[in-house]
Amino acid sequence: MKKTGFDNDLYLKTQSEHIMARIAKFGKLYLEFGGKLFDDYHASRVLPGFKPDSKITMLKQLRDQTEIVIAINADDIEKNKVRGDIGITYDMDLLRLVDAFTANGLYVGSVVLTRFRGQPSAIAYEKKLKALGLRTFRHYPIEGYPANLPLIISEEGYGRNDYIETTRPLVVVTAPGPGSGKMATCLSQLWHEQKRGVKAGYAKFETFPIWNLPLNHPVNLAYEAATADLSDVNMIDPWHMEAYRVPVVNYNRDVEVFPVLRNIFEGIFGESPYKSPTDMGVNMAGNCIVDDEVCRQAARQEIIRRYYDALCERRKGNAGDEPVRKIELLMKKAGVTVADRPVVAAANVRSTETGGPAAAMQLPDGTVITGKTSPLLGASSALILNALKALAGIDDKVKLIAPEVIEPIMELKVRYLGNHNPLLHIDEILIALALAASENPAAQAAYARLPELAGLEVHSSVILSQVDVGVFKKLGVNLTCEPAYQNKKLYHT
Repeated sequence: MKKTGFDNDLYLKTQSEHIMARIAKFGKLYLEFGGKLFDDYHASRVLPGFKPDSKITMLKQLRDQTEIVIAINADDIEKNKVRGDIGITYDMDLLRLVDAFTANGLYVGSVVLTRFRGQPSAIAYEKKLKALGLRTFRHYPIEGYPANLPLIISEEGYGRNDYIETTRPLVVVTAPGPGSGKMATCLSQLWHEQKRGVKAGYAKFETFPIWNLPLNHPVNLAYEAATADLSDVNMIDPWHMEAYRVPVVNYNRDVEVFPVLRNIFEGIFGESPYKSPTDMGVNMAGNCIVDDEVCRQAARQEIIRRYYDALCERRKGNAGDEPVRKIELLMKKAGVTVADRPVVAAANVRSTETGGPAAAMQLPDGTVITGKTSPLLGASSALILNALKALAGIDDKVKLIAPEVIEPIMELKVRYLGNHNPLLHIDEILIALALAASENPAAQAAYARLPELAGLEVHSSVILSQVDVGVFKKLGVNLTCEPAYQNKKLYHT
């Protein structure tokens, strides 16, 4: 049984209370929301017990006081920037976010196009948003930002930006991804609110790094591993240490930009409400860890997973050596090696024994199940069926799906659908299993165990197709792959 190290109910309660207290301090709060509002699987992996939708659940508790502003960089629209995790462009993801917020009963008040310079694609997108009934506003580049303070806090700086009309005490500013201008949007709004005599403040909500955990705590190291491609570095907040003589953890970008932010706050309000970048944060996750060792172990496993991700991205030509080297150093700090991930050795040994791709999965009781490539099934598909049989207590020799069912599907793929590889992907074998379950009691018993795969560890001896990667993700399986392809082709799907 998976151990719990994080109290999610306590988190929802204390986080909501803390945000409400910050609203009370200012009267109106612009809250910059970093990280993922939905599907925060990194947090759920390193803080076992944290639910992936915790942040949106917390906001739903404050729905009557909350409205959402979504920022999107006009340059990202022009460049068709794509979210790497879900593979859609930022402009499409914004629409997805609006739908998701609305479905959860949250009010999306407006969209702001940041760094707007009249880009043709941004203008076309703005028209589309208006046609869909979304209020849109424009924020413009400021020369010398963020150092040119006299220009920034003037009518030609923030004053040139559209004032985003908001009506509720908590304004959550979020975005499809980093670099969208969330913080600049908040600061521009503070300037406009001040000019209108409205008392408003700013705060930042990011889960990681966790400020009140030690600098080299595995949970904080796992955050560095997750952002290795961004060159983020955790560090002791020097401003907080100077002000309070208390060591807390922040990351380099917030520490480096704080002097500028403090000057902007002083320019708007006459004084800064915060003495350190950590002061600006409202994250209470560190106070909700109930079993530190469980979280440490989970974070160590995440660092190894991130290492394999970096190796595969380098092999695909999507990244260089630096993320790999950085995570190798983090692994040393955390005291882990790939040997601490049992499925790695199991998959690679099975691959050597069979002379083909293989995969391994660790079950909740610690048992490691493997799957090999056969004339009918790919290694991942075989692994899924073997694992479901083990979970259901079905003898390994029992056939869940008759070969007479699999073979026509293989023929269909090659003869009529133009596939070169006849072996069934995971989604195809699961459809076949679902059909077999209607008549075969063993297949029915195995099929019923599908939910139990969530949270289990899997390793493949080769880089998998996007189809299989996607299905593993939907099943909630934690997948890693060796940085090697099954063949020497240059084009892989």
